Amino acid sequence: MARILIVDDENDFRSAVAEVLRGAGHEISECETGNHALEILGNETFNVLLTDLRLPGCSGTEVLRTAARRMPDSILLVMTAYGSLDSAIDALRIGAHDYFIKPVNLGVLLHKVNQLVTHQAALAENRFLRNTLEIDVPSSGLVGRSEAIAGIDRLIAKVAAAPDSTVLITGETGTGKELVARAIHNASPRHERPFVAINCGAIPENLLESALFGHVRGAFTGADREKQGLFEVAADGTIFLDEIGEMPLVLQPKILRTLEDREIMRVGSTTSIRISARVIAATHRNLAKLAVEGAFRQDLYYRLNVVEIEIPPLRNRPQDIQPITMHYLERLCRSMNRPMPLLEPEALRALENYPWPGNVRELRNVLERALILKEGPRIGVEDLPGILTSKDARNSDDLKVARAEFEVQHILRVIAKCDGDKRRAAAAMGIDLSSLYRKVERSNESDPGE
Repeated sequence: MARILIVDDENDFRSAVAEVLRGAGHEISECETGNHALEILGNETFNVLLTDLRLPGCSGTEVLRTAARRMPDSILLVMTAYGSLDSAIDALRIGAHDYFIKPVNLGVLLHKVNQLVTHQAALAENRFLRNTLEIDVPSSGLVGRSEAIAGIDRLIAKVAAAPDSTVLITGETGTGKELVARAIHNASPRHERPFVAINCGAIPENLLESALFGHVRGAFTGADREKQGLFEVAADGTIFLDEIGEMPLVLQPKILRTLEDREIMRVGSTTSIRISARVIAATHRNLAKLAVEGAFRQDLYYRLNVVEIEIPPLRNRPQDIQPITMHYLERLCRSMNRPMPLLEPEALRALENYPWPGNVRELRNVLERALILKEGPRIGVEDLPGILTSKDARNSDDLKVARAEFEVQHILRVIAKCDGDKRRAAAAMGIDLSSLYRKVERSNESDPGE
């Protein structure tokens, strides 16, 4: 609904226009002279001004100028029976959005008004969200208006003040675990020292020990020189052990010893080296369950889990999708040197209705794709991947079933992106290779054609 002022001295025509617009749910005010219109505009504001150019008293052109000055965000439309190219150009220069020649087709006029009102409302909401986000981005970097994000931000501040304590960050792939780890480091007294990150699931077992602890010359074939490990490189800073749940069991006792004794030993060496880096670990897996099953050491789990920060999946905080979307659109537009687009309401609803198995990372990728492929100054549902607007995405009642379907599609897209290399795809998604095969096999069993 919009507030609309109609200014026209032809009573029957003005009444007919008002009746059509009221029938569409708009709130209508009417007047028949330019002077009366100026008086009304001095006391009220409207979403839409619809004025004739020829009026008793002051002209419609003067009414148009006054409205453009007093209501810069309003929609200005001109009607006249004396249409000419010159008058159309003058009206557009003043700020009119469109120009109608009498007799006006009321159906066309109604469609145009509704179209412009929807567009202006979306623009206003986009501006509001951008202004809000500029003020209210948590120090964690996790954008959102949910209480879950506010709670994480408060917990980060407390953990950062205890710069020696080990932290375990849990959450699904793509929720922003490394972002939280960096926020803890940046807010701590160690912020001027290195932040070193390693994905424990992306490095082969025979290389991971050397990467973490370093090696001496001759320790193994190819070790032609001494090398520091990442614990040493981190020095007095922070080492972030991402996907700690994928760490081989054979290495876990060495990590436990490092945490307990604050010492490491390079591969092939017999000499201990003192280390002082803070350890922050992260995983998308349930370490407590893995520990009970014997797939992860219980003593290491307890030692890592001094403070746990759990990041909920995006589907559990749908109120965060809108601000996250606006935040990433602005960042992507700056990096791509493009103007900020209008996000159509239908497109936003599609984003809010999708369960996001890949969480914030997947949402960011979808937005980047939309910016690249869109035509014109706006993002509509046609610019989004089909999976977001498919019938299954809109109508699935069983969240578990829907999520499984979306998860399979995401896995297949990542495999394609990695040129069919499933090991690399698994590492990119933060899961082990066997999990990837199980998920793909289940999808093939349910749909052999896929």
